[in-house]
Amino acid sequence: MVADRTAGSGDGSEGEKEMDQEAPASDEGRGHGDRDEETAVSASEGPAPSEGPPGEAAEPRKWKGAVMFLCFYGFMMSIKPGEPFITPYLLSPEKNLTREQVTNEITPVLTYSYMVVLVPAFLLTDLLRYKPVLIIQGVSQVVIWLILLLGSSLLEMQFMEFFYGITMACRVAYSSYIFSLVTPALYQRVAGYSRSAVLLGVFTSSVLGQLFISVGEVSFYTLNAISLGFVSFGLALSMCLPWPKRSLFFNRTRNQEQAASAVASTSELDKMNPKESASTPAASASRWRDSVFVQMLLEVGNVARRPNLRLWSLWWVFNSTGYYLVLFYVHILWNKVHPVTENKNVYNGGVEAASTLLSALTSFIAGYAKIRWNVWSELVIGVITALQAGLLLLMGTTDNIWVCYMAYVLFRGFYQFLVPIATFQIASSLTKELCALVFGINTFLGTVLKTIINLIFSDKRGLALDVHSQFLVYFVYFTILTVVYLVCAAVVIIRHYRNQRGGGGGGGGGGDSEQVASTELSPVAAESEPLSNGKSANAETTVST
Repeated sequence: MVADRTAGSGDGSEGEKEMDQEAPASDEGRGHGDRDEETAVSASEGPAPSEGPPGEAAEPRKWKGAVMFLCFYGFMMSIKPGEPFITPYLLSPEKNLTREQVTNEITPVLTYSYMVVLVPAFLLTDLLRYKPVLIIQGVSQVVIWLILLLGSSLLEMQFMEFFYGITMACRVAYSSYIFSLVTPALYQRVAGYSRSAVLLGVFTSSVLGQLFISVGEVSFYTLNAISLGFVSFGLALSMCLPWPKRSLFFNRTRNQEQAASAVASTSELDKMNPKESASTPAASASRWRDSVFVQMLLEVGNVARRPNLRLWSLWWVFNSTGYYLVLFYVHILWNKVHPVTENKNVYNGGVEAASTLLSALTSFIAGYAKIRWNVWSELVIGVITALQAGLLLLMGTTDNIWVCYMAYVLFRGFYQFLVPIATFQIASSLTKELCALVFGINTFLGTVLKTIINLIFSDKRGLALDVHSQFLVYFVYFTILTVVYLVCAAVVIIRHYRNQRGGGGGGGGGGDSEQVASTELSPVAAESEPLSNGKSANAETTVST
């Protein structure tokens, strides 16, 4: 089933969002770390309200206590030691499902469920102010492990995947919740705290699961019962979370409209005829156009015209699609390369723990990468995508399980190296509200693409390929992306050096202006063009921070 039921990458994810430079979500082989990862990415990328109440600065102990409790919740919700072993459990005599059923009938349900629930979860998270969505997530996780323990039929396992989709979609609530607790000046710090808590939980969960299997020699059933205990505790913690008073779009919009109506009520026209002025179609249309959410939707068109943001958004959509497809099916591949004979010979938990550590390390290193991204972005993406394609070919053709394990660890590490770079490049020149929306759109488009690929190649209603054939399809997919990136890189580099030779020291954006550009992982230069609401990008960012 899937390799990424738990947590953290960064991603996620899903969209998702600021400004933890190691973000991502995130979602999500049945293993660990990545189903959460997708959403963790999507949220640690995506922020929340732009202003905090003055009381937060005056009461540091209050917000610190709330942040610590939320991080503890994030750590605990990531501990599900049975998660890396769900696929071996389904294929074991205890459940007696066939590999074809797991590959072509059960696992695809996860992607379909996630796609359907993602947008409602994103909107309800903001409308309901986080806590109810976190409770729904906790209930879904309890249902998942109850089905794993008590269910046995194909239909019941499909329902289990359906609830996994709900769980993944609801993870955006955790990632954005923390921004409602502090002022904007603290966003980056608390995003790092929440992300570290999830990563630590994923690592701890993977290690515990492997120790239970290899040292304790517990059965898969007992391991899942332990996981049920942990997720039940996480549900109890979610009910104790404080209820934020503000959120990103809806509640903020209501406050703005109330303030606007209060100001408008002082006009002479309102004093003379308040009912008529409040009910005119023009006034209603104006309020609709001025709402924050609508202005953010209009602004997406402006974002699409920025080449660097467009490049990294497309990388997010296409490469995250391939990445999560690999994670969803890699545990099935491992079981085929090395069929389970004894529980103690399954090392899924150890591999997930190692890949989580490498992912955290590469994400950290990416924050210190000194590259002129406006020139070399396409080339870096192309080279890393080529390496991932080679690793996929190796995974799809090798008969050595340890080679397969190592290729998977490296595959995840390469992806996680680019996640913080993409997060920062996309988010650095956007308002916080627009950042959340852009990452949400990117996550949704990636989920739609995953659904299409699943339907064609994995689902029994499509080609219903076996897992080795699917990995060859993923190899071809990453190879096509590599060719596109390298061609684009050649065009950009040739144009850059032509401009250097032809532009001399001119001020038209030629050589000298690019030579002095920062070589570090730095923000994309903000565009001077006005936003759809009439403000410049720099001004808007200043306002929201």
